[in-house]
Amino acid sequence: MPIEKFDILESTCVPLPIENVDTDQIIPARFLKATNREGFGDNLFRDWRYDKQGKPNPDFVLNNPEYSGKILVAGKNFGSGSSREHAAWAIHDYGFKVVISSFFADIFKNNALNNGILPVQVSEEFLEKLFEAIDKDANTVVKVDLPAQEVSVPASGISEKFDINPYKKECLINGYDDIDFLLSMKDKIEEYERNRTF
Repeated sequence: MPIEKFDILESTCVPLPIENVDTDQIIPARFLKATNREGFGDNLFRDWRYDKQGKPNPDFVLNNPEYSGKILVAGKNFGSGSSREHAAWAIHDYGFKVVISSFFADIFKNNALNNGILPVQVSEEFLEKLFEAIDKDANTVVKVDLPAQEVSVPASGISEKFDINPYKKECLINGYDDIDFLLSMKDKIEEYERNRTF
C-alpha cells in the first residue's frame, strides 16, 4: 500500500468522544486472519457499528449520515491494548487520514505513521473545544497543516501546534515508507561510499 503525500488537509470530522478505545474495539481479533491490508475498513469498530445480527447500529457515529470526513476526533488514550497493525490498516482503509486525540498509545501512534495516517496529539482543552464545535455544527471544517505542525478550526480561529518526529514528518510529506526514504538518499549514500577512507 503506497503512502500518500500529506501536506495540508481541510475536512469535516467524525467525532468519537470515547476514552480508552483499544485496538480490539478498533478491529476485533476475529478479523485479523487476512494478511492483505485491503477491506479492513469494512470491520472498523465492527462491534459498535453492527448488532449481533449484522444490522447497523443507528446510535453509532459511523452510521450517522450527519458526520463524515477524513478526520477522526477521538477521546483520550486512543489505540491502547495489543500492538496489532491491523488497527491502523482499518482506519486507513475506511478513509481516515488523520486521528486527533489528547493521547495515543505509542505502538498505535507508530503503526499509524507507518501506514500514512497522521496522529495529531492535542491538549485535553483543545480536544474538548473540537468536540464542542463539531457537536454544534457537523459541517465544522478542521484544518491540519503538517508542514506548520498546526491544527485549527478556521471558522472560529482556534488553533494549536502539535509535535511529530521529524523523520516521520518528512516521510509523510514526501509519501515515503522507510524503504522509499532510503532510496531517496541513494545519491548521498553512494557519494559517502566513494569518499570513504579505510
